[in-house]
Amino acid sequence: MRKFTSFFALVLLVCFAICVAAAKTSKPPIVIGAIFSITGDNAPLGVPERDTAVMLAKQLNAKGGIKGRPVKLEIYDDGGKPEQAVQACNKLLARKDVVAIIGPTLTGPSLAIAGMCNRAKMPLISCAASVKITQPVLPYVFKTAQTDSLAVERLIDYLKKHKISKVGFINDSNAFGASGREQWLVASKKAGIETIALESFNSGDTDMISQLTKIRSAKPQAIVCWGTNPGPAIVAKNMRALGMKQPLFMSHGVSNPEFIKLAGTAAEGVTFPSGKIIVAEAIPSSDPQKRVLMQYSADFKKTYGKPATHFGGHAWDAFQLVVSALEKVGPDRVKIRKAIEDTKGFVGIGGVFSFSPKDHAGLTKEAFVMVQVRNGKWTLAK
Repeated sequence: MRKFTSFFALVLLVCFAICVAAAKTSKPPIVIGAIFSITGDNAPLGVPERDTAVMLAKQLNAKGGIKGRPVKLEIYDDGGKPEQAVQACNKLLARKDVVAIIGPTLTGPSLAIAGMCNRAKMPLISCAASVKITQPVLPYVFKTAQTDSLAVERLIDYLKKHKISKVGFINDSNAFGASGREQWLVASKKAGIETIALESFNSGDTDMISQLTKIRSAKPQAIVCWGTNPGPAIVAKNMRALGMKQPLFMSHGVSNPEFIKLAGTAAEGVTFPSGKIIVAEAIPSSDPQKRVLMQYSADFKKTYGKPATHFGGHAWDAFQLVVSALEKVGPDRVKIRKAIEDTKGFVGIGGVFSFSPKDHAGLTKEAFVMVQVRNGKWTLAK
């Protein structure tokens, strides 16, 4: 009996020692916050962002995390609404263990929380496009989506190449569309391109026939539509219904398979500036992004059974920028901010990023290629 008792005590002692050792070697997770538009009209943008972040976190943790510490994502859905983004941001800011926030998906929610994060000294890496997110520069606010001003520049280069000088412009009245309109009017005027008709629509509108009829009467050489789905798809369909034959150009806000799905045959011929991910196979091997783009495409396809998108790429870049900073400086918000700002030549999905104290967007117009829909597929525009 005494032998059994001694043996039992020994087992307990060994188990206790193992538990103590495990407790000493177990490290708490590093928490990264995320706010995406997972539901609502812009879910086709936010869902691939969430999926990409989840995939990357699993890949990183499978390799041992960051210096032995796993990464944990705290993901919130803002439904595409600024007020919900503010609520989510408040929850993340209240936690001392959150080292950075990636997202939101959209311009409006991003602008709604940018000042909050800056005041709280929380690094924010937005996945939205408006130049207003990073101009003027806020020390703690960065972005990975290609800036609308650069998209406008790239589109204007293409229009001038094809000798298009008179344009009808229509935009979504949301923050993304309004910012694009503002950038367009400034840059197109400098380039000598005349905007002879100017219209807008609300994000929830289901018919733009009235606005397009006014544009048609001005007889432009081409139409430019700036917005995110479903509005641009409706514009494409309404144009064809009106028999308008002008070429239709759009923004990088439609760089998603959902546009082709919604617009159907009306998507044919639509041309727009886009990040390279949707035409990754077509870009030359000499492009520094080629390998990264192909690897991300393969990983996403294997994980989710569907193609990677331009928008998921924004989350890839945001997540990797935070991880790169963490590996360099550890889970210190102030040091993370500085490490991101000091980043140079980071090859991402959206482009090759180089940040500075005066530039928290980090890209040039070379991050864009011109893409055209042909036979229901993305192709490089000529």
